[in-house]
Amino acid sequence: MPAVHPPASPAAADVTPGHGDLPLPYVYAVFFFSGFAALVYQVVWQRSLFAIYGVNIESVTIVVAAFMLGLGLGSTGGGALSARPNAPLLRWFAAVELSIGLYGLASLHLFRWVGGLTAGASGIATFALTFALVLVPTSLMGATLPLLVAHAVKRSGNVGKSVGMLYFTNTLGSAVASFAAAVVLLGKLGQTRTVYVAALANFGVAGAVWWLDRRARLQPPAASHLGSAAEPEVP
Repeated sequence: MPAVHPPASPAAADVTPGHGDLPLPYVYAVFFFSGFAALVYQVVWQRSLFAIYGVNIESVTIVVAAFMLGLGLGSTGGGALSARPNAPLLRWFAAVELSIGLYGLASLHLFRWVGGLTAGASGIATFALTFALVLVPTSLMGATLPLLVAHAVKRSGNVGKSVGMLYFTNTLGSAVASFAAAVVLLGKLGQTRTVYVAALANFGVAGAVWWLDRRARLQPPAASHLGSAAEPEVP
């Protein structure tokens, strides 16, 4: 899993739930479906590359290496974004999920096109192009965790709990996806429609987070926050 870059030593004002914050149960729920979609993509993309280049150690290496490197790079970039003051973390997360879903919809057609383009090409050129195809979306996937960790830390003030719960829900979603993709989805739907299911999960996550964040921002600040800044009344 990628390294996490939560905000360093948040101040008390930063960790108090307030105006525009999304409750943690919703955060955990959307990250479950984000992990579900990511693992479905990995299974389908690996099978697609097997169909194009054959079942060999090179195809496995490309997918696994690109996934791990992409998650690491994305985590680094997401950590840098999440460290910015007053960053719209949830909106960035929704935008990343939307981008992953759009890429997922086009991924199999793109893989087949690159497979035809690299037919007869050298091994290095084939490796580089295929590696780049998987690296782009996995970098986006890697950015999701630090963005949500930063938001969760802002809500709870507990880095360990935030990271642990997000890892748990995301890994649980991946475990469910690995079973569903191998046992149900690929056999019933095939690769193309299975990717559509994963993209639909990304779009659902992006839409839900954007709507919930917008609703939270439209709510008036809690009375406790308004009262804390006011002068005490003198009888």
